[in-house]
Amino acid sequence: MINFDDLGPEKILEVYDQKTKMHGFLVIDNTKRGPGKGGIRMTPSVTVDEVARLARTMTFKCAMADLPFGGAKSGIVADVKNLTQKQKFDIISAFSEALKPLCPKMYVAAPDMNTAEEEMRVFAEANGSWRSCTGKPANMCVKPGKKCGIPHEYGSTGFGVYHALKIAVQHLGWDIKKIKIAIEGFGNVGSFVAKYLAEDGIKIVATSDSKGVCYLENGFDFKKLEEIKKKLGTVIKYPGCKILPTQDIINLDVDVLVTAAIPDLINEKNKDKVKAKLIIEGSNIPMTIEVEKYLHKKGILVVPDFVANAGGVISSYAEYKGYNPKSMLRLVERKIKNNTDLVLKEAKKKNIIPREAAMNLALRRIK
Repeated sequence: MINFDDLGPEKILEVYDQKTKMHGFLVIDNTKRGPGKGGIRMTPSVTVDEVARLARTMTFKCAMADLPFGGAKSGIVADVKNLTQKQKFDIISAFSEALKPLCPKMYVAAPDMNTAEEEMRVFAEANGSWRSCTGKPANMCVKPGKKCGIPHEYGSTGFGVYHALKIAVQHLGWDIKKIKIAIEGFGNVGSFVAKYLAEDGIKIVATSDSKGVCYLENGFDFKKLEEIKKKLGTVIKYPGCKILPTQDIINLDVDVLVTAAIPDLINEKNKDKVKAKLIIEGSNIPMTIEVEKYLHKKGILVVPDFVANAGGVISSYAEYKGYNPKSMLRLVERKIKNNTDLVLKEAKKKNIIPREAAMNLALRRIK
């Protein structure tokens, strides 16, 4: 059930196209800071309630990142595994056509689950506005070499999560070279978190995908892991690793758990199985605020999603303003490090969970 309050949602739109069978939702949560920003999620199970929760997260995320964007999110009910590329693009095009009255004045789209740079190309072309979405291909420019798309291949979200993790480790007083890290999911976010950690010489002992968990006590060779995932389609094919059920990623005896895949990963049923002392929420809504409070009482530090994974929306802003990729990454690093530090200091000072500290800061910025 959608909750309405002083922040929003301002608009909820449900659209359907008979020809393509496109059925989608758009929730514009709040536009006080600017047009609502949020990605397009394509899954067979997406609901307007899920989209509304994510839109609220985007409201706080954009305010927390101190960007001139509000919060929004959209979803298309579709099983992409049973669609041809043409069918998928036709659905995206129909969705964009339906949202024309609101894009980009009130809503700026972006990639999310099962949408990427080529879907954003289709969206922008159907919408007739370069600014209607971000995450477009690098060769999609207003002018040659000017104001070009910044696709996910730069890994802005994972890059931000990596920096949030490092700041949190500093706050805990740990030696980052001696900790063990598990990453839930090896997709668009998790793989880049792993990449940047590996380049820094930091040990990753476990990761997962829909096929299972791959645990290796001595840590992975990232390039080898990446190659196996690309060639064989799953991380559990990594030689010598212990294979566990996918959901067991939260049970592992590690120092840090990075969530980077599904919503509600940690819930009322499994919250007592968490052994990590630090959780970085690289995915959106990986647990409820009630679960975060419970873990906080157990001495587990949780860096909330709209602080840790804001790299993607910061990258979107950089693209929206016409920055180049190098400038974008510098902006992501500066904002994520600064905001994570602010939130953790505030939480410690007031003895509240980091999410409450972050929400207080974001609300001040919204108002």
